[in-house]
Amino acid sequence: MVVTDLTEQKRNEEMLAEEKLTTQILNQAAEIFVLCDPQGRILRASQSTSSLFGRSPLFQVFDEAFHLLYPDGMPFILLPAMSGKFLHAVEVNFKHGDNETYSFLLSANPLITHKGAIGIVVVMVDITERRKMEDSRQKDHDKLEQQVEERTLELRTALSEIKTLKDRLEAENIYLRHENKRRHHFAQILGQSDSLKYVLYRAEQVAPTNATVLILGETGTGKELIAFAIHDMSPRKERPMITVNCAALPGNLIESELFGREKGAFTGADTRRIGRFEVANGSTLCLDEIGELPLELQAKLLRVIQHNEFERLGSPHTIKVDVRIVATTNRNLEEEIRNGRFRQDLYYRLNVFPITVPPLRQRKEDIPLMVHAFVERYSRKLGKQITSIQKEAMKALQDYPWPGNVRELESIIERAVILCPGPVLQLADKLEISSPAFSSTVRTLEETERDQILKILSETRWRIEGKNGAAAILGIHPSTLRARMHKLGIVRPETKEPN
Repeated sequence: MVVTDLTEQKRNEEMLAEEKLTTQILNQAAEIFVLCDPQGRILRASQSTSSLFGRSPLFQVFDEAFHLLYPDGMPFILLPAMSGKFLHAVEVNFKHGDNETYSFLLSANPLITHKGAIGIVVVMVDITERRKMEDSRQKDHDKLEQQVEERTLELRTALSEIKTLKDRLEAENIYLRHENKRRHHFAQILGQSDSLKYVLYRAEQVAPTNATVLILGETGTGKELIAFAIHDMSPRKERPMITVNCAALPGNLIESELFGREKGAFTGADTRRIGRFEVANGSTLCLDEIGELPLELQAKLLRVIQHNEFERLGSPHTIKVDVRIVATTNRNLEEEIRNGRFRQDLYYRLNVFPITVPPLRQRKEDIPLMVHAFVERYSRKLGKQITSIQKEAMKALQDYPWPGNVRELESIIERAVILCPGPVLQLADKLEISSPAFSSTVRTLEETERDQILKILSETRWRIEGKNGAAAILGIHPSTLRARMHKLGIVRPETKEPN
């Protein structure tokens, strides 16, 4: 009988069964298991590598992977495991095959016996899809951040625009209240004289356009009222006309008043301020007493009129505006140019459509109408019952030359109403007829009137009557024109007599 020792065979069978079970477990695992020798050479790998890397030979894949990761030899990432230390979850990336990048979390555990380290078990968890998702989320996050930044910038821009509009509306409200008081105070332009009718005719001609208007006349003649009339007859009438008195502000504040300022633009500029040009955007800006504008600001004003743009004080940003300019002055700007106090180029820009408002002494026929209107206004305001005016008082008012014009007349009537004890108005002031200084002013104005009439007569070839005659252009009756010519000594060159 033969006795066979099956112990070794059984042990081998058990080892094969264990190895088969281990292989099955490894192949079913999602992770990649790699067994390396102490030199880092791959001895065995789980089947999951094949599904990940396709048909490439298993060892070749990992040799290639390690070679790509560690071209200089033994992968240093495995060195800790070779010395008996564990390596946990180190992320590695490499490209393979279709040049696609793969990402893994790599852990290395040493196999140690009494003989020392006999190998290394490498576990690689494929995080490629997770990394792609994270990258995608990061891109979405970056895109969202960019959109947030863009929306934030848009909101900041919108808030800045809202702030500008708010400042502009607040400024407009101030000017509207000022304008309402002014219009209540000057309900209408009073008078029926030919000279006043001509002024209103000229205003009506230019009002529908965007042309710059220069209103000339002595102090107190109502130049600003004509400016209001032009604005009220213009397409811009839905918005308030903005007025700035160039003579009422110190020279160092006019620029800030006209063009605005940024916070900190100069000492004392604690807040941003919208200038009159911005407030008047889409409307009319009345530059009252333009002859008082400092010479250094005239160049900047010229630029705004030419290009419709400017910068606030302390700001590099250019602001575009749509503003119509109506300027007024009681100065002779041509004389100011000769004296070097006014820019000639600015004068040409302003003098597109000049209108001269006559002084009150040249339209004395309007005085009774104006006196009655002022008496009624201040009687109602002061609660008095004044029903008539002394004839002597009215004659004195008509004979007086009125150096202060309508403003002086209104002041005298208001004072007379205050002091009037009964229903009949008497003057409280003794009116002085003339003075040497005033007589000089009258002669200068008469010379101006004479030059204007001569200019129109020359343009019409001395034709007085008819549709295209000088009288029609001046807006006065032919007989009135002949009377003015006779008074001013105007004669036709050929006949030496007015025709």
